[in-house]
Amino acid sequence: QVQLVESGGGLVQPGGSLRLSCAASGIISSFYTMGWYRQAPGKERELVARIFSGGSANYADSVKGRFTISRGNDKNTVYLQMNSLKSEDTAVYYCNADDRPTGWGNRREYWGQGTQVTVSS
Repeated sequence: QVQLVESGGGLVQPGGSLRLSCAASGIISSFYTMGWYRQAPGKERELVARIFSGGSANYADSVKGRFTISRGNDKNTVYLQMNSLKSEDTAVYYCNADDRPTGWGNRREYWGQGTQVTVSS
């Protein structure tokens, strides 16, 4: 079965940086999109960034200019470089992947278990 495994979370001071990684394993060779979502206590899960197989990417307005998403050459690994971190970035970050566009038949979507990012002095 397909699994997404995140790493790189932790505690960082405001203004610092973290790099999150997500590696996919399983029977699917590659994904259409991979991305990162986050959920803070008492808040709904929100999209942080996602990247498509062609290389284009979308970002939440709150992280534009600070975060950068990228994929490995094998398309089964995704990274999130987080710079200039703020306290409001504190959340559990989840890796996400799918294998075809929304609305297509037999679309499959996968989630990682999440990694905690805490930005605090």
